Amino acid sequence: MSNPQNSGPSARQPVPPPHPLRHLWNRSRTLITGPARDPLAAETHRHITLIALLAWVGLGADGLSSSAYGPEQAFKALGLHTELALFLAIATALTVFVIAVSYNQVIELFPTGGGGYKVATRLLGRRAGLVSGSALVVDYVLTIAISLAAGTDALFSFMPSGMEMLKPAVSIVFLLILMALNLRGVKESIKFLLPIFIGFVLTHAFLIVYGIGRHADRIGSLFPESMAGASELSSEMGIMFVIAMFVRAYGMGGGTYTGIEAVSNSVNLLKEPRVRTGKWTMFYMALSLAFTAAGIILLYLLWDVYPVDGQTLNAVAFGAILEDWQWGGWNAGKTFLIITLILEAGLLFVAANTGFLGGPATLSNMAVDHWVPHRFSQLSDRLVTKNGIMLMGGAAFAVLWWSAGRVDLLVVLYSINVFLTFSLTLLGLCVYWWTNRKTEPSWIWRMLLTMSGLIITSGILLVMLVEKFHEGGWIAAMVTSLLVAAFWLIHRHYRKVRKHLIELDAILGHLPAATHQVAPELTEGEPAAVFFVSSYRGVGIHTLLNAQRLFPNRFKNFVFLSVGEVDTTRMKGEHAVTDLKHRVDVQLRKYVRFCHAHGMAAVGYAAYGTDPVEGASKLADEVLERFPGSVFFAGTLVFREENWLTRLLHNHTALSLQRQLHLKGMPLIIMPMQIDSR
Repeated sequence: MSNPQNSGPSARQPVPPPHPLRHLWNRSRTLITGPARDPLAAETHRHITLIALLAWVGLGADGLSSSAYGPEQAFKALGLHTELALFLAIATALTVFVIAVSYNQVIELFPTGGGGYKVATRLLGRRAGLVSGSALVVDYVLTIAISLAAGTDALFSFMPSGMEMLKPAVSIVFLLILMALNLRGVKESIKFLLPIFIGFVLTHAFLIVYGIGRHADRIGSLFPESMAGASELSSEMGIMFVIAMFVRAYGMGGGTYTGIEAVSNSVNLLKEPRVRTGKWTMFYMALSLAFTAAGIILLYLLWDVYPVDGQTLNAVAFGAILEDWQWGGWNAGKTFLIITLILEAGLLFVAANTGFLGGPATLSNMAVDHWVPHRFSQLSDRLVTKNGIMLMGGAAFAVLWWSAGRVDLLVVLYSINVFLTFSLTLLGLCVYWWTNRKTEPSWIWRMLLTMSGLIITSGILLVMLVEKFHEGGWIAAMVTSLLVAAFWLIHRHYRKVRKHLIELDAILGHLPAATHQVAPELTEGEPAAVFFVSSYRGVGIHTLLNAQRLFPNRFKNFVFLSVGEVDTTRMKGEHAVTDLKHRVDVQLRKYVRFCHAHGMAAVGYAAYGTDPVEGASKLADEVLERFPGSVFFAGTLVFREENWLTRLLHNHTALSLQRQLHLKGMPLIIMPMQIDSR
């Protein structure tokens, strides 16, 4: 407990032991999530941030894993005209780098995270930010769902037929495992998944190099043959047919580029200096994705791969490469293939973890801007956004159940939302460079690069919407639109409440002028009126005045307690918690000065943590030791027409605190403040 006046008790009243069932629940929860972390400890922030290598695993896995389904969708879209595959591989690699370098600008401009949501909000306006944020939320839910579904498909590619009925159960099991890992902490989940990621990179790099090397004799003639094939197709069907087919295949492979934005969305998780760490992470991801995705398309072309029921194209290609691996009587090729597919499935599960990192981070940024319930910016005692993790997991479960794990459907929903966010982000960057063209010497080159990315991403978005509208595109548009509408309703409610609170704050300007010049002394051992407050505003003063009206001349001491809540906004920098302490102490001193000016003895105490109810309860124990017989007061909002929305958007901290204090035999009186929720 800290005190702006540098005095206060340290002893605490004994607290009765918890109920046996609650004790069992607490121990089980600690076993799953781990012990609580101290948000004020200097080493805590360093422990939860990521170096470039770990960030590549945690945030880059989403992009790299798309090589398991993106190139396949693009190659299948070519049909029998695989002579265009070489150009498709080149275009894929170039596109990865164009988007990645463009998103490096996002990292530079928004080093505290937020990515596409922050870019659209700051550079295009709040409404564009709402659309981008809603698309990102859907995107991250689908990141989890499609990664689990594709990973399960990879696992079952080498299993006996007839076991497909187990796919949904396997997906759900891995979903629950990932949720538990992320509830323990960001770095813990990444370290657990690191060996899988490294195994995928090594096996796939080897197979790509080895597979291309086995057909080294064709490499020199591959480009002339592809040009000749494209020319022949153009003479038969027309140049527009060739262009349309290539653009369609290129658009269908849009899933290859999903996940590139993950780094910029979660820059706040990176180790200082964040911009440098973020750029290195982006470079690792772009290089690995471009090499893997383009290399796999080349393998399809060189090994004449065609679809086989029950197998992914990757499984078919790798199986062909390893078919003649026989060492004695041991089928080494099949063994290596199984290991490779297991690692591919594992990487997809690692990629699903990106949804549990980026999704809650997006919800947190939107909660700060009042688009989603404020509880999504709160941290658990493990310093993770527990509410966001639970929502992402629950929504992914619903999507998997609804879609039956169909990757071809999920990739459409996924890609549309990703490229909507891409397009808004790159449009915002174009606006930024044009607006700042007089102050940025290299603006023209950056704008040209960003505009190239905008043309690519918006083109892919258009192709996906037109080509796949009746195959799931309309669902993506509808779900995102409904989410935009829901978030807008939430924001409107918060705006109305904020307006009423501002009106309540007006009472501060109508209070009588102070007459006392000397601060009265506290009376030790006498009861006090104890007020739980947050910031210095009308709610706190309203509670203080009502307490005096109800208990005239009852109290000689007035104590103000405030808990500085460490949420996601306070974990975005090493100095953020220090700033929080300063702000809380300043607010408490205002209450104390107000009381002193009106002839009342007062003191203020502060505590800090992720759970305001727990922190306030501990402060109450300490205050009661110094001022026995005290009565506690808190203010809360009461809506004239309470409904599901008000219950969802307001956590009623005062009611939770009242219950906890009442169980300890401490009186807490709640002063209601009526709000019209209409």
